[in-house]
Amino acid sequence: MSTDATVNERIQELVNTNSVLLFMKGNRQAPQCGFSARVIEVLDSILPDYETVDVLSDPAIRDGIKTFSSWPTIPQLYVNGEFLGGCDIITEMAASGELFPALGVEPPEEIQPTIHLSEDAQEALLQAVQNSGGAGQLLRIGIYPAWQPSLSMSEPGPMDVVCQSGKVEILVDRLCAARVDGISIDLVDGPDGRGFKVENPNAPRLSELSVSDLKQMMDSGEDFKLVDVRTPGEFETARLEGAQLLDEGLYEQLLSLPKDTRLVFLCHHGPRGEDAAKQFMAQGFSDVHNVTGGMDAWSLEIDPEVPRY
Repeated sequence: MSTDATVNERIQELVNTNSVLLFMKGNRQAPQCGFSARVIEVLDSILPDYETVDVLSDPAIRDGIKTFSSWPTIPQLYVNGEFLGGCDIITEMAASGELFPALGVEPPEEIQPTIHLSEDAQEALLQAVQNSGGAGQLLRIGIYPAWQPSLSMSEPGPMDVVCQSGKVEILVDRLCAARVDGISIDLVDGPDGRGFKVENPNAPRLSELSVSDLKQMMDSGEDFKLVDVRTPGEFETARLEGAQLLDEGLYEQLLSLPKDTRLVFLCHHGPRGEDAAKQFMAQGFSDVHNVTGGMDAWSLEIDPEVPRY
């Protein structure tokens, strides 16, 4: 059997066994090109679960998929065994609403979001609209699944909701309308000059747990992942039952979990756990906690037999 035939069989098997499959550069948690990242952004807004194949890790698949689909670029999306398209097609289908029936899901409910603009922000945004020079273009506000805000200019599309905040007309894609609802935007001075500050009440907040809270969660049998972000040497010196040391393998495992998985981070005193927790929040995780005082507080307040160092 030729090499090409073997690669085609591998691709066909992947396509047949995954209802929604994206061939991309990188993976869902870490796209390695802007086009792949854009399709991931769209799919993450619509589907909780789908599969990806990293073509960068398999040159045979990278070359073979282009022949298999008769499509010259990556990414490529397959749905129920059929090639749906690349980045431009998927983006256009999302904007028109055609992607929802293609994926077999209902479109999001239309929400009229409320957006609060300070007077300074209104004036600056109105000026930006006037300076854009595009006839029919309006200000667009988006909040993506990892909660990054976006301000841009574009024309209204079929999936857009048009809302008014003071003097400013604003476009919001229905995919992110619930995440936008209630945000406040102000114009503030910063180290790099004046810029927009976005406050979003919908964004997840990092929860601080005391060691007593953690002990209660452990005793009650609550379902959560306890992630130790100290060094391997520290982990050997003192550890908690059920804790997993964060390394590259565990990092990838955690990123593959549902975004509502409860994650609890632990370090020696607290700061390293907070930094790690914020990294996972930036990846879209919403139930994230850091143990204040860390292992040292556990030794002092809960179990003095755990060594201090």
